[in-house]
Amino acid sequence: MDNKIEVIKAWLGTGSINIFGLPFGGKDTQGMRLADKFGGVMISSGDILRHDHGNQRVQELMAAGEIIPSNLFAEIVVPYFLRDELKGKPLILSEVGRVSPEQIAVEQAAQASFHPQKAVILLNLPDEEVWQRFEASQSLGDRGDRADDSRDVLQTRLNSYHDKVTPVIEYYKSKQQLIEIDGTKAKDEVEEEIINRLNEMATRR
Repeated sequence: MDNKIEVIKAWLGTGSINIFGLPFGGKDTQGMRLADKFGGVMISSGDILRHDHGNQRVQELMAAGEIIPSNLFAEIVVPYFLRDELKGKPLILSEVGRVSPEQIAVEQAAQASFHPQKAVILLNLPDEEVWQRFEASQSLGDRGDRADDSRDVLQTRLNSYHDKVTPVIEYYKSKQQLIEIDGTKAKDEVEEEIINRLNEMATRR
């Protein structure tokens, strides 16, 4: 696998990879693993928004499981690409730009900051598996004190994903940037499949 990592790193350069998937799909887990392997930085729009304590409207929407309006998204998230600590490093994005036309703003911001988006990974997971993982997480208490972790909010998040995020996925599929991964597998198996598919893309292009 080490050779594949080097091939991907050479192809990726300071570019970016965006990871999409349902809640509890493993986006952040796989994102952190890829960032570590490629010497990059992981950026989650959710983390950025959760830490923007100055905007009460953003906090209220996130606590309710709602998707942030595109104008607020652009105002808060897109400028993040220009931060000094990101210069010269590849970026692993955890579902940054979930609602059309936000993906256009993300692509433009990534390109302008020398982090062109090279691939989009979709971790496929059925809703039933999401609920199983939610119940297991509730039992373990392994996600900290998050206001958006409740059954009602999770259902809202699932509905929003199917209604609003799916068109963005179709956009990337039309651009032949999308890599679909079976997210039901064990974490190591998912990681291995991601590396294999990225290696295929890197050698093909």
